[in-house]
Amino acid sequence: MSNDDETAKADGGTASQSETVEDERFEEHPLEWDEPENNDKAPDERDSVSHRTEKYDDRKLVTGQAKYTADYEERYPDLAYAAVVRSEIPHGRVTDIDTSAAEAIDGVEAVLTPESDAVPDAKYTSAGQSYPEPSPWDMHVLNEHVRYIGDPIAAVAAEDRATATAAVEAIEVSYEEADYVTDPEAAFDEDAPQLFEDGEVENEIVGHDYDRNRMAHIGGELGDVDGALDGNTHVHETEWETIRQSHANVEKHTSLAYTDEDDRHVLITSTQVPNHTRRQLAHLFDIPIRDIRVTKPRVGGGFGGKQAMVVEPIPLALSLATDRPVLYEASREEEFYAMRSRHPMKVKAKTAVTDDGDIEAIDIYALSNTGAYGSHGMTVAGNVGSKPMPLYSKVPNARFEADIVHTNTPQTGAMRGYGAPQGTLALEGHLDEVARDLGLDPIEFRRRHHMEVGDLDEIAGMMGGEGANRRIRSCGLDECIEHGKDAIGYDDLEQPDEDHLHRGIGMALSAQGTGVAGDELGAAQIMMNEDGSFHLQVGGVDIGTGADTAFLQIAAEVLGCDEDDIIVKSSDTDVTPFDYGAYASSTTYISGMAVKKAAEDAKARILDWGAKLLDEPVEKLETGDGTVYSESSGDSVTLEDIGYEAAYGDDEREHILGKGTHCTEESPPPFAAQFADVTVDETTGEFEVHKLVVAVDCGVAINPGMAEGQIEGANHMSYEMAVSDGITLDDEGRAEVADFDEYGLPSATETPPIESILVETHEPTGPFGAKSVAEVPTNTVPPALSNAVRDAVGVRIREMPITAEKIRAKLDEREI
Repeated sequence: MSNDDETAKADGGTASQSETVEDERFEEHPLEWDEPENNDKAPDERDSVSHRTEKYDDRKLVTGQAKYTADYEERYPDLAYAAVVRSEIPHGRVTDIDTSAAEAIDGVEAVLTPESDAVPDAKYTSAGQSYPEPSPWDMHVLNEHVRYIGDPIAAVAAEDRATATAAVEAIEVSYEEADYVTDPEAAFDEDAPQLFEDGEVENEIVGHDYDRNRMAHIGGELGDVDGALDGNTHVHETEWETIRQSHANVEKHTSLAYTDEDDRHVLITSTQVPNHTRRQLAHLFDIPIRDIRVTKPRVGGGFGGKQAMVVEPIPLALSLATDRPVLYEASREEEFYAMRSRHPMKVKAKTAVTDDGDIEAIDIYALSNTGAYGSHGMTVAGNVGSKPMPLYSKVPNARFEADIVHTNTPQTGAMRGYGAPQGTLALEGHLDEVARDLGLDPIEFRRRHHMEVGDLDEIAGMMGGEGANRRIRSCGLDECIEHGKDAIGYDDLEQPDEDHLHRGIGMALSAQGTGVAGDELGAAQIMMNEDGSFHLQVGGVDIGTGADTAFLQIAAEVLGCDEDDIIVKSSDTDVTPFDYGAYASSTTYISGMAVKKAAEDAKARILDWGAKLLDEPVEKLETGDGTVYSESSGDSVTLEDIGYEAAYGDDEREHILGKGTHCTEESPPPFAAQFADVTVDETTGEFEVHKLVVAVDCGVAINPGMAEGQIEGANHMSYEMAVSDGITLDDEGRAEVADFDEYGLPSATETPPIESILVETHEPTGPFGAKSVAEVPTNTVPPALSNAVRDAVGVRIREMPITAEKIRAKLDEREI
């Protein structure tokens, strides 16, 4: 046998093995999906889905009739009001708390300190996540060891807000101050002040090293990244930095607690996670879950900031101490320094690219500042890699690592995008830079490598997390790019007449998830009334996004009735079925599918009763226009007739109910293509953003109007991340903003026009083809704007925010 024959045999064997491996992967993650026939309806066959139905609560919201948590104070005449004493030093121990003056004030009902009986001593995490909790238990409700300016030390309940505030101001706290550290890189030093002692934290996270203030270290690798970087390729490395961003919720963190006549503990609270909060309170206060009820009224914005049990323990402890209902509403100042914010990060991106422009490897490292405590620290950092990197699923070698570090700064937490904005800035800015350095068109460079239908996403799964090894069954990236290019005028850009002005366009791609693969649960129940109307009970949480409206449209589509014939009740742990809550862009996909299953369950019983009344086989019947009708004879009976017959019939009676539960291993990514059009003045660095365009593939939009609203809101939040300072801190880690006047949230007149474009695909695993929409447009403006500035004047801004001063400084460096 010749050497050539040997080689051929070897190659053939390798090819055969590869085919076998690929066959096994397809068998484990098939492209085809066993989709119910009724899930894939043509647009002209949809009666409710895909319509711009008025948002369920719009009229209540604009007329002031909607009830938020603080509005419930009117129902409790003996209500007491809470206020909190917070640390004024960045690090140290409380040596004395003098409460005597506060307790002497008329109207003060209780003053709690860490030593009070009503204050639990158990450790916990505030992160509202599934169980077992993937965040460390490193917090106390009230603290003797304070780790940032804002740590809660004592709490007061009084007959009114003014008295509670006066009592807080009358409490004197003595400290033994300790050294502190606010910079995450300095926190790594061996001599840096240590926030936690070894063994002090319960439920420790992988890779923790508290001697170096490291809460966790995570990572994963696909292929051989070092081998690719050492090969005959172009290696590029860049570093990026993001801001500490506030959720800027209109409604502040607010919670009302009381004990009812059955000695059960009730919390009316502004939360995204009622069931997680109930479980966390049960753990913290050692109360059976059955004896806690958490109910959510309207929520005035969450954006992830209320995916945490931030304030609920305070009013519950005070309520236990006073035997009165207690309301705690955080101040606007507390929102900025004592609630939650987006993790500021430094992210390094490195790639290996061949002469032909093939990406051989992507390597990303993130250093995340989790602040004083670790809630959401590991999972947010994981998404820095697991969300943007899979966009380039054809790259054979990929690696992601992250260190999550404690500093004496305010707490961070979940926020819309959940790590993806930080990672998307680094990767999309980096790839733009690589393409320009190699003389390649940045868009075509991405097109060569981006994800397509049929791809097996192994990058997201390399750390074993969300979306592990998922098969891509819907992808509209090419259409997003084309629509975005047309809308921004990519091929028709005209330069200004003035020589010192330069116009450029930048673009960026993005992907997100749709729920947490393998770690979600939604449930719903539908009850039919005798007049043919329905009550829908669902655990999914509407935090202002319009989820309740989407649920109604999904149920109406199945039941063949009008949305107005359905009353929705959501998120009361005593009444509605169990649901993990609103986060990870899961609500329409997970809870919505549970609603669809519940409606189908009820529909089966409705058709059975219709068969009896029409004397026709069930197989010939369908629902529509508030009736059950025969597809063969054309005869029909109304849902009201069926409701009365089922409830009051002579021979047989039944309360028609439908139940649905949904969980899945799938997490299909939505996609976005972002474009930014900017003109830069090279003499000053000042710039004007003329327009933002973002085209989004969200599968089938259950309500296109609401989807467009989500896109525009997310893109505004993303724009803020690109051009605003966020929450800045002084040298001690003290927040330098106390209200909206001081926080750089771009106003409507300061925000460029945002054009949202829906690119509909069909995701077979989602209800009527839907996947998520609310987070993916949050990721894209910082890299697109950085790329646009680079296109306009040739300089790169990698540290957010992008400012005229930074551009001018870069231009000056270039001139030198």
